[in-house]
Amino acid sequence: MRALWLCAWCFPLLASADIYRWTDAQGKVHFSETPPPGAQRVEVKPQVVERDAATREREERTRRFYDARRDESSAAQSRAAEQQAKLDQQCAKWRHDLESISHGGRYFTQDGSGERTYYSDAQLDAARQALGARLAEGCR
Repeated sequence: MRALWLCAWCFPLLASADIYRWTDAQGKVHFSETPPPGAQRVEVKPQVVERDAATREREERTRRFYDARRDESSAAQSRAAEQQAKLDQQCAKWRHDLESISHGGRYFTQDGSGERTYYSDAQLDAARQALGARLAEGCR
């Protein structure tokens, strides 16, 4: 394990080695990690490429496009998560209702005047079947 850590620590040192390029008397180009004897050191700076206005505008449009796509995607994901949460809540209610109806007991509805109308066995069976169908159709 120590050897692995030592290698991981030394790797950046190896990656930052200098590369030397020179041309010999026959015109052949050579590359090495050590300079040739008697060579004169010349510092080569990376070439800076200036972008024109059209390129900058194109890059800006591309960035705006990807930003808009990312925003649309996150909004769609949040809407989908919200809809899934509502569905999960509705499914939990349906499961609870089905469990309550399955345990038996007397169930009723109240009409406009406050009178109770009790469910018959056929109505309870129909309610059980309807809840079971809803659960099978829309819930996991």
